[in-house]
Amino acid sequence: MPARGSGGRIAGIDYGTLRIGIALADPTASIASPHETYVRRGETADRAYFRRLVDDEQIGRFVVGLPVHLDGRESEKSAEARRFGKWLAEATGVRVEFFDERFTSREAEIHLAGAQMSKKQRKARLDKLAAQIMLAAYLEHRRAHPDEGGEPPRALDD
Repeated sequence: MPARGSGGRIAGIDYGTLRIGIALADPTASIASPHETYVRRGETADRAYFRRLVDDEQIGRFVVGLPVHLDGRESEKSAEARRFGKWLAEATGVRVEFFDERFTSREAEIHLAGAQMSKKQRKARLDKLAAQIMLAAYLEHRRAHPDEGGEPPRALDD
């Protein structure tokens, strides 16, 4: 499938082997909002889901959070996220970038800890909130560094 242009909305992805948190930027790429937590169902169903997401939400770019160690070194989870990002680009034809997601899940847990909801409700919201936090950081970095053509130096592209 040929790569689509970078026009369109940006979707943030908090990759997980079982659940994938998804956040979406508004059309002006100013605000990130949690979208949903997708529970993986197998490669065929996953491919159909992400193609539908691209079409329904007019996605022009995915930003996959890359879990790295405190010192910036990549981990086995980083390699898994990179493999997923490559698969996502091939499955949808949409450009994929990687962005440092250190602390996003922990920050999401802190935000949810004070909420009056059950543990099950917090768990259901955690992944999409982590995706929102990572995407918001990505968007802020783009605004702060417009001379870099939208490519943050922390982006860990291949």
